[in-house]
Amino acid sequence: MGYIEDLKSKRQGQGRLRWRVRYRDPAGRERAKSFARKRDAERFLQHAEADKLRGHWVDPRQGRTTVGELAERWYATTVTLKPKTREDYRSLLHNHILPAFGDQAVASLDILAVRAWLAGLVSRGLSPSRAKHAYYVLYAVLEAAIQAGALVRNPAAGVRAPRSHSREMHFLSAAEVERLAEAIVPPYGVLVRFAAYTGLRAGEIAALRVKRVDLLRGTVRVVESASEVGGRLITGPTKTHAERTVRLPRFLRDELAAYLVSRPRDRDAFVFTSPKGGPLRHHNFYKRLFCPALVRAGLPEQIRFHDLRHTCASLLIAQGAHPKAIQAHLGHSSIQVTMDRYGHLFPDALEHLADRLDAVRTQARTDPERIKRHDGLIELSTRPVQTGRRGDFMGDPGTGPRQRRA
Repeated sequence: MGYIEDLKSKRQGQGRLRWRVRYRDPAGRERAKSFARKRDAERFLQHAEADKLRGHWVDPRQGRTTVGELAERWYATTVTLKPKTREDYRSLLHNHILPAFGDQAVASLDILAVRAWLAGLVSRGLSPSRAKHAYYVLYAVLEAAIQAGALVRNPAAGVRAPRSHSREMHFLSAAEVERLAEAIVPPYGVLVRFAAYTGLRAGEIAALRVKRVDLLRGTVRVVESASEVGGRLITGPTKTHAERTVRLPRFLRDELAAYLVSRPRDRDAFVFTSPKGGPLRHHNFYKRLFCPALVRAGLPEQIRFHDLRHTCASLLIAQGAHPKAIQAHLGHSSIQVTMDRYGHLFPDALEHLADRLDAVRTQARTDPERIKRHDGLIELSTRPVQTGRRGDFMGDPGTGPRQRRA
């Protein structure tokens, strides 16, 4: 237990702060704080002892740490994340979080301050999706403050993030894929078909190397993904940090083989490159080649390159593919992701499955081998059927167990 010391008779007590509280923190270190009034000292000691019992004690010096200092310490712990993700976090900190809270003590933040900040982001024109991401970063920083002993609870907890509207998905038909492939500048027609029939993400296509393509087996091994960070192309693991093998349709395997004949023989070379032979940068490809091809093909300008991945999913569903197979093909982290994104495409597929079941039953009824008919009667087999016990046969009463007389 702590105690209160009267400094009136001591040299240091001749000033304004007469009462000193001495107590020990949860780690056993002695702490002290002085007050001018005894009442304030008693109240502080009561709160300190109660917080220690509840596990809510916070080091006052840690609480004075600014949000900016804690944000930098938290950011230093994100080195295991993808470079593109870290660049996004840095942008959110620099542009939206630190200008508002950087110089404030972390213990001074409350839920109303977080709500007002979030409302201000949206009112100034920041998209709900971007504001939501900024909120998540602030939340993570304040969670780190709790772990560092600077906060008891997260003032961002309980704040409702803005609702972001997901972009509309566009699904191309096989004929539209062909129109787009024929409209784009050669040799990128093979890239369009490759994206539409394999469902690889743009970064996975840009990072695909020749050695990952097995034309004999008709497979592609998806191992890496490329992203542009600070003007540099960075290659790393896939979005889900998992590798997968995707099978190629026969036509695509043949087209890819003809395309690779003109490519460098280096097995570590990228399969798809820029017109000048450098790495394929998605932003440049999309603006300079993909968008003009949409116009020439007479397709909506709202179509994104990522919609070719959605198209692959719709084509697989139309062919009756199982959701689990679609998850493996597209590289989703779980089947729940597949169903949440493409579940609305399955009702039509289920109707086709019902028709197929009906056809199966009709075929079974008309199969001449199903039953043997004799003079309009069904001929039953008289062959003994073994039930599993030696000498015990159904249909042969003489070999069965003796019946007890009544």
